[in-house]
Amino acid sequence: MIINGLQKTTLLDFPGKVACTVFTGGCNFRCPFCHNASLVISPDFSNIIPEDEFFSFLNKRKGILDGVCITGGEPLLQRDIEDFMKKIRDIGLAVKLDTNGSFPERLKAILNARLVDYVAMDIKNSEEKYSETCGVSVDTSKISESISALMVSGVPFEFRTTVVKELHTPQDIVAIASWISGAPRYFLQSFTDSGDIISSGLSAYSPEEMKQILASAQKIIPSAELRGV
Repeated sequence: MIINGLQKTTLLDFPGKVACTVFTGGCNFRCPFCHNASLVISPDFSNIIPEDEFFSFLNKRKGILDGVCITGGEPLLQRDIEDFMKKIRDIGLAVKLDTNGSFPERLKAILNARLVDYVAMDIKNSEEKYSETCGVSVDTSKISESISALMVSGVPFEFRTTVVKELHTPQDIVAIASWISGAPRYFLQSFTDSGDIISSGLSAYSPEEMKQILASAQKIIPSAELRGV
């Protein structure tokens, strides 16, 4: 497992838990609004955190941490992620996975093996605009497969969309909500410029506009919420 970064404590990344966040490098998408551009485009492999060092850290934090959030980049590019998850769970900690949903077979294997306690899957845009929004050609049937796998898994999960004014119309959000209809949790996240994004010239809707967009999504998914607004 290649660990490119570690946030030692977070109260936000793993709902209801005190966690640390592991960052993996590399991604098969090139979303222009990605806030971890350096991890996606040019991860620093000269400063990898050894697994032994990471698990030593976890053992020292027993009784403080409840779980580990694995994010990226795209974590499912890591060939040994299943073993990594199992080691975390063997310590007695919960595992959260962030994913773009483009590797449904790997996701299903993890879900079926009960190696994960919570999944957050990004839904980038409506099916028609998926490739445009991701900056690469995307087979949306694989995204649909991951959506379906989560829906029937019995594992707690959420879908989330980072809303960018230049990429998303209110109608796109309605189309996404229809695509994932029946989801228990759907979050609309307002775009913010982290200073480490792939493309410039992007902006956010105003808080009032986001509330109006949310209201449209809630007609299909009543539990939909705003995050970071």
